Amino acid sequence: MIASAIRIDLVSDTATRPCKAMRQAMAEAEVGDEQRGEDPSINALTERVADLLGHEHALFLPSGTMCNQVAMAVHCRAGDEVFAASNAHIVNSEAAGAAVFARSVIRNMPSATGIFTPDQLREAIQPDRVKSPRASLVSVEQTTNRGGGAVWPLDVLTGIVQVAREHRLKLHMDGARLMNAVVASGVDAKTYAAPFDSAWLDISKGLGCPVGGVLAGSAAFIEEANVWKHRFGGAMRQAGILAAAGLYALDHNVERLAEDHANARTFADIIAGLPGVKVLNPEVPTNLVFFDVSGTGRTTAEIGKRLKERHVRIGIESPSQMRAVFHLDVDAAQTKEAAHALAAALQ
Repeated sequence: MIASAIRIDLVSDTATRPCKAMRQAMAEAEVGDEQRGEDPSINALTERVADLLGHEHALFLPSGTMCNQVAMAVHCRAGDEVFAASNAHIVNSEAAGAAVFARSVIRNMPSATGIFTPDQLREAIQPDRVKSPRASLVSVEQTTNRGGGAVWPLDVLTGIVQVAREHRLKLHMDGARLMNAVVASGVDAKTYAAPFDSAWLDISKGLGCPVGGVLAGSAAFIEEANVWKHRFGGAMRQAGILAAAGLYALDHNVERLAEDHANARTFADIIAGLPGVKVLNPEVPTNLVFFDVSGTGRTTAEIGKRLKERHVRIGIESPSQMRAVFHLDVDAAQTKEAAHALAAALQ
């Protein structure tokens, strides 16, 4: 089954495609040499995101993974320790980049939701001694991906910041779905991100852009981050056509994230009634639905194949678990169609 035959793609919110109006904005973008700081559209986007997140400056990068890797490379020295949830993206989905580029180790903080407490962090920080890695950085993912799209409560984040500061640790926010958290909670992005030493916003997921993330921090941090951007091969030229998509998205695609959250809840409600299916995050706080199919007598590979025959794609997490991610290319009617396709695939 070729990819073009997929009509309802729930494998990730990276499946979003730029709409006609976004494409028009990209076509009309003012451009210049991004590498020399002369692209007006890039400059407008980075200034806007820096202000949105409460930081001095920002840097446009090709991907969210590069945002995380650049941040860790700036914050950490060889042998340093990074604290992150055991199911965080930097742990499971970035090809051990922290070990390769930042030359650091990650201390996994056990958490089913991707959210750990200030007390857990305090307990995990080891005393300074020759035999221990140097505690250096705390990374949180907002929202938590494999935590079921959970939103870090503001009071928990505040506590994490306090513990980190007590121990002179840096703080990084992986903002892959930060605006989903903003819309779901009513807390603005600056309140979430400003207390951190670095934070980034993904524009290629729910915001619907084809490419990119924007990493923010102090002027000194961004200066060093730009060096790592070049080392990673992330420097671009007339990249304003990509930045124009981001500017359009910030104007038009933020508040509508609530629709994705509603569709995710609808999908979860429907499939929860299917024999052998268990929704693993039944509260569905944002746009992610994780579910277990081990009770159906079918593997996820079998189900995935049957879904594709019905022109639906849902992510496979393991032989027993699947993930459906809702985004602007999937409306309410398609949400119900996908749920009914799953029911048919289980028969």
